[in-house]
Amino acid sequence: MREHAIATPINPTLEGVSTSVQRASAVRAMWLGLLTFMVLMANTLQADARPESFANLADEVSPAVVNITTSTAVARGTGPGPIVPEGSPFEDFFREFQDRNRDNDRPRRSSALGSGFVISEDGYVVTNNHVIESADEIVIEFFTGEELTAEVVGTDPNTDIALLKVEAEKPLPFVSFSDSDSARVGDWVMAVGNPLGQGFSVSVGVVSARNRALSGTYDDYIQTDAAINRGNSGGPLFNMDGQVIGVNTAILSPNGGSIGIGFSMASNVVTRVVDQLREYGETRRGWLGVRIQDVTDDVAEAIGLEEATGALVTDVPDGPAKEAGIKAGDVIMNFDGGDVENTRGLVRQVGNAPVGKSVRVVVFREGKTQTLKVVLGRREEAEAARSERGEGAVPEEDDAPAEMEMMGLTLAPLSDDLRGELGLDADAQGLVVRDIDEMSEAYEKGLRAGDLITEAGQQKVNTVSELEDRVEEAREAGRKSLLLLVRRAGDPRFVALSLE
Repeated sequence: MREHAIATPINPTLEGVSTSVQRASAVRAMWLGLLTFMVLMANTLQADARPESFANLADEVSPAVVNITTSTAVARGTGPGPIVPEGSPFEDFFREFQDRNRDNDRPRRSSALGSGFVISEDGYVVTNNHVIESADEIVIEFFTGEELTAEVVGTDPNTDIALLKVEAEKPLPFVSFSDSDSARVGDWVMAVGNPLGQGFSVSVGVVSARNRALSGTYDDYIQTDAAINRGNSGGPLFNMDGQVIGVNTAILSPNGGSIGIGFSMASNVVTRVVDQLREYGETRRGWLGVRIQDVTDDVAEAIGLEEATGALVTDVPDGPAKEAGIKAGDVIMNFDGGDVENTRGLVRQVGNAPVGKSVRVVVFREGKTQTLKVVLGRREEAEAARSERGEGAVPEEDDAPAEMEMMGLTLAPLSDDLRGELGLDADAQGLVVRDIDEMSEAYEKGLRAGDLITEAGQQKVNTVSELEDRVEEAREAGRKSLLLLVRRAGDPRFVALSLE
């Protein structure tokens, strides 16, 4: 009888484990494959989200973008004429020469080019103030080639915005504004305008930065690398939804051409200005009536403020703030329910507030906060009338030392001679910086000979002994620095000097 070998597993348990491992590997491979597929699909979708072309957007917005041509009469013959002595043999010659060229003395016209965009079907057009400033005639050219004469509704040199109006026989294509605060660094943008007189031109880039300040009080610029050149001024900066997020205004360039650093005034600023120009023909900004400076770390420490935030009041002339009880040395922490980060923020908050509005202002004073109620004035009316506040009479100083050195400063009380030497009013008071150590902290922080110190520790000082008292009080209170109110040519600012 033959024996049959029966194959039996050497280790049946191990074989089961091997099968399980194989199945797990298969499942893992399947999931890895699925994950890879999903990543590829996500990348594909992301790539699809990037515009392959801006042609549709350009077609959509171009009908509302306009070229602006201005002309201005410029007088000829304003320069000096030839000087010929009376009775000279050349007198008749020059008289005949002037008669022949009399037609050349007629005024000539100077032209300029810019851009703009229509914001309503009834013909309101936004552009830059510098595009139409001093123009005698403004002609608007549309994408179709049609031309219309425009009238100026109002201008705002502070933001370089102008509002024009054209009369058309039919509703005009227009574009709307978007919330510029929603624009993010890296977002696609498109500039449309009339660069270098080349007519309708499109350039594309991204938002390079936000909240840029150049030189104006109300600056809030969007920086972009979309090409902006001369002639683009006043044109729109669009987001990918065809909405205006900025008005192209300026470039930073060493050669006059685009190097990828352009600035557009943010739409949130523009819309407020346009609304006021449209309603009143002028701007009407709120006015608080204070001079302010930023709060530095050392100033915050000197007055006991936990953080260097808010706007430090350096002077309070006659106006709404003075009537409400705001004082020099107060730190404005909150204005009309909004926290104040710095001076720039406060200026914008006040300027955006309605004239005549009653607002609550929270100030930090003498170690605690206080809420005051202020009825805002109008900045435009106050700017020309703003005046310095008087400081009162000068006390007798016969027993005070003539000069004293302190904190790197050589100080002297005011005298009539010093008032005359420094061009100060007869009622000016304080301590004069006669000399300063150039290696001192005071020099480093900008103090110079001729400066007038009127307050120390937020109290008036007229003698050196009073300043010494303020120093001692600050040290006893555990302060590391002393806050001085310094005036130069009438302009006040606070400076904190170390007591150590």
